[in-house]
Amino acid sequence: MSVSLLSRYACFVGCVLFTLGSLPFLASEPGLWPLTLISGVLSLVGINDLRQTQHAVRRNYPLLGNIRYLVEFIRPEVRQYLLEGDDEQLPFSRAQRSLVYARAKNESAEKAFGTLSDVYQPGFEFIGHSMLPAEHVDPAGFRVVVGGPQCRQPYSASIFNISAMSFGALSANAIRALNQGAALGGFAHDTGEGSISPYHREHRGDLIWELGSGYFGCRTADGRFDPQRFALQAGDPQVKMIEIKLSQGAKPGHGGILPRHKVTPEIAATRGVAQGEDCVSPARHREFATPIELLQFIARLRELSAGKPVGFKFCLGHPWEFMAIAKAMLETGILPDFIVVDGKEGGTGAAPREFTDHIGVPMREGLLFVHNTLVGLNLRDKIRLGASGKIVSAFDIASVLAIGADWANSARGFMFAIGCIQSQSCHTNKCPTGVATQDPLRQRALVVADKAARVHNFHRSTLKALAEMLAAAGLKHPAQLEPRHLVRRISTTEIKLFSQLHVFLKPGELLGEPIEGEFYARMWKMARADSFEPAALAAEA
Repeated sequence: MSVSLLSRYACFVGCVLFTLGSLPFLASEPGLWPLTLISGVLSLVGINDLRQTQHAVRRNYPLLGNIRYLVEFIRPEVRQYLLEGDDEQLPFSRAQRSLVYARAKNESAEKAFGTLSDVYQPGFEFIGHSMLPAEHVDPAGFRVVVGGPQCRQPYSASIFNISAMSFGALSANAIRALNQGAALGGFAHDTGEGSISPYHREHRGDLIWELGSGYFGCRTADGRFDPQRFALQAGDPQVKMIEIKLSQGAKPGHGGILPRHKVTPEIAATRGVAQGEDCVSPARHREFATPIELLQFIARLRELSAGKPVGFKFCLGHPWEFMAIAKAMLETGILPDFIVVDGKEGGTGAAPREFTDHIGVPMREGLLFVHNTLVGLNLRDKIRLGASGKIVSAFDIASVLAIGADWANSARGFMFAIGCIQSQSCHTNKCPTGVATQDPLRQRALVVADKAARVHNFHRSTLKALAEMLAAAGLKHPAQLEPRHLVRRISTTEIKLFSQLHVFLKPGELLGEPIEGEFYARMWKMARADSFEPAALAAEA
């Protein structure tokens, strides 16, 4: 017992005794002042540890107990910079971040002495190359026209764009840099659900206006949709497409609150909310409650925007709910111009741990399901598909294009391009690089012109790498990518093409009988155009 007490209190008692014992000698020994001052401060810290009631470790181990909290505080940085392996994706590996940083700075991203990846590890993926490689083509032509038969102002979009990130979540300088980079590179910048801020408008880069459940930028005083305000915003030539956000990968099915102390005058004006009040983004929309009503809302927005492309973004949850929307398309004849499939691996902001870890379908599975459903209804050629979720490299883009996407969006990739170091402090307002903060002094460190050039460089270099990969595979355009071009290792002795791994429906398969895919057949029978509830539950009720 005495040894235990000595180990727990020795440091604290030693500081107290040294402080008290040295006081009489301070006048004659000036050199003692620094040591006495330090031991005195440590003694006060120890006394405070004994008096406080929140941390049992500090009460039992005065002074020494603080070491535990210090180590815990710096653990993420120590792990990231000293202990983490190059390929540990937490959530992005050092190798992934280094690739983005190099391309953003217009530096070589080449690697010497072979791959660090274990090519015999199950899950390893690659693209098959051709004996007759194609000539390299200019990636500036890697674009896709978005706008179905009901759209009057189609938009020619790059196949690689900035995913949704709001002003408020990101700083003003971050928004400026992203939009100026988009303007330089001729690609699109998604506003996020926080609406269009003055910083989105400064450099006139193409915008995809995301409309969330809070209807920020076009809402009434009680939070309902305001058609007049929407039409005014959507009429701006800078706005190229309108995207209704049904859910997002980071926290699908979860609303959000921006606390009143974070609602600055600029954010209040941008979102159309009152300053001094919590800014609430509900978990669900108030303008529609059924698949048919959703499509009617899409048609309404298309008309109010003078025929611009209108679509929706979502993270797949219950499969029958998307099929219910698909059935409503057949019943009403109303089609979205595009659908963006977000994956649960996406997310730039903070979310409850259970949501980030255990809710939502991963992006590839969601994308494949949506693609197959549209193919099975003969609608795929009328609706464009975007994919969003942990995309930073040319191979990431190729892997989603091969299984059904027309273009890819990246959020965190472009955050890295403007200086993000993955400190994971986005929700604290203390972002060390000025990317995700509203602190004027912190965001001042982000120099807009320099970071805008990096955004442009990252986009251009990534598409150039994609063009080189396509040429090696004997292809000239991303639209030529098919599941047979990509390969995944299943075990240490077996590999399979994506075309062998996944189920792909035939055109029109869902419109007749029999439907070969058992899962698709079951979900199709459960779906109802008039409700998001499955047919089986409705029958039981």
